[in-house]
Amino acid sequence: MFSKDIELVDETNEKSTDIEVPNFEPGAKASLDSKEETYKPIGDPSIPFRDLTSLESKLTSIRKIINVLNVSKSFRYQKDASDTYCNIYTFDYCFFAKVYIPRLRWTDTAIEQLEKGNEVAVVFDGTVKPFYSNYIYDWFLQSSKEFGWERIDDVDELQKKVNANGGVGIICAKRFVLNKSGHIVVVVPETDTDKAYRKDGKVIYPLQSQAGSDNYNYFSEIREDWWNNKDPEKGYSSVIFYYHD
Repeated sequence: MFSKDIELVDETNEKSTDIEVPNFEPGAKASLDSKEETYKPIGDPSIPFRDLTSLESKLTSIRKIINVLNVSKSFRYQKDASDTYCNIYTFDYCFFAKVYIPRLRWTDTAIEQLEKGNEVAVVFDGTVKPFYSNYIYDWFLQSSKEFGWERIDDVDELQKKVNANGGVGIICAKRFVLNKSGHIVVVVPETDTDKAYRKDGKVIYPLQSQAGSDNYNYFSEIREDWWNNKDPEKGYSSVIFYYHD
């Protein structure tokens, strides 16, 4: 969720996928204690990466990532007067989980130059813009398969796959009103103390982690099925569920 979704949507997502995705290296100023360089990955060596050695190592390291990022307390993800930061937290979580989602996109002007074979420097708010949650929704549908993502039919299946494989789940919802912020959260493996909410043995509210108007390291039933809010002004037109090993 990010209020700057209100900028006019350009046509960048429909441009050629042959152009390399813009990225920055981890930033020295990017920190859990700061809102500087939120467009860069955090370069803090104390934050663990997901250990892909075994199922147990994946589950243990994911818990550590959530605990260290500590979205409920870390300043990087706290809402301010105009913005909330679901996309930044999701990007950071995925970065440390070793799966890819975009943080940046080329502007139309930059793409025109790249398509002509010209080199274009990656300049934040110049040649590249942030990928907000409404854009990320489109990216998942258009490009995520190339990066190992699998579309899932429902949250019960999504939670099962995340639990069974120590993988990464995503719920991404797009607004009815496109100049209002969408929302994106990660679905995480259940722990001994933090559980999805089930009815008749089926998950209806998965175990999630998010930044937004309220930040939660773990949550499930407290926000119910938030993605099914159909209020024309505040609700979501559509939702997608994705999984990555």
